[in-house]
Amino acid sequence: MSALNSIKTQLKTFLIEIGELSLFTGRYFREALKRPFELKELLRQCYNMGNRSLLLVAITGFIIGLVLTLQTRPTLMEFGAVSWMPSMVSISIVREIGPIITALVCAGRIGSGIGAELGSMRVTEQIDAMEVSGTNPFKYLVVTRVLAVTLMLPLLVIIGDGIAIFGSFLVENIKGNVSFMLYFNQVFDALEFGDVIPATIKSFFFGLAIGIVGCFKGYNCEKGTEGVGKAANSAVVFTSLLLFIIDFIAVFVTDIFYDL
Repeated sequence: MSALNSIKTQLKTFLIEIGELSLFTGRYFREALKRPFELKELLRQCYNMGNRSLLLVAITGFIIGLVLTLQTRPTLMEFGAVSWMPSMVSISIVREIGPIITALVCAGRIGSGIGAELGSMRVTEQIDAMEVSGTNPFKYLVVTRVLAVTLMLPLLVIIGDGIAIFGSFLVENIKGNVSFMLYFNQVFDALEFGDVIPATIKSFFFGLAIGIVGCFKGYNCEKGTEGVGKAANSAVVFTSLLLFIIDFIAVFVTDIFYDL
């Protein structure tokens, strides 16, 4: 009986949190359209989240390209289909692997950072002080961060995809003596707008999810230093789950369009 009550309590808490997150998202869209627009803070957040995540995304993408090619090449060699490697790797990375892996990396790097930063500001009552002084903390702290992640993540995905494909080329160049021109000619012959555009669109939604959840967890952080840690941790966990849900919906919708 106690186990059943525990499940009911957890389900109730989860549903309440979903409702609060929905209200938080609605408030974000309302505030984002109102003046004044904090352009200076937005540019600063774009630099912090984009430039400082670039090295991590680049390293991750490079390793993905290496590993994917090294793992796939022996199987293709058995079927005499090594020539398919550029098209297979490029489509796999651009359509699915690149966007979701980059989003997960940014969820850990950016989402936890936002949750911890806003959580510490809430605990130290800096957000309350901004409200008392007449500043709109939601617009200055939340809107700028969410918009910055939404704008920067597609760029990081594109850069990560390019570096991952370059890593795949290095493996093919070393093992198969494939030239740069030949490899990338096959890559661009295989890729279509139907591969690039849906992946780019869903990366905007990935960025929105990372920013919204990170800001929600930090902005509504519980008092105490323990609450800051919980906000950062739960931001990463909740965002990761939400990213997979968004990815499934995006793939499902895209598949419907391909069938039409």
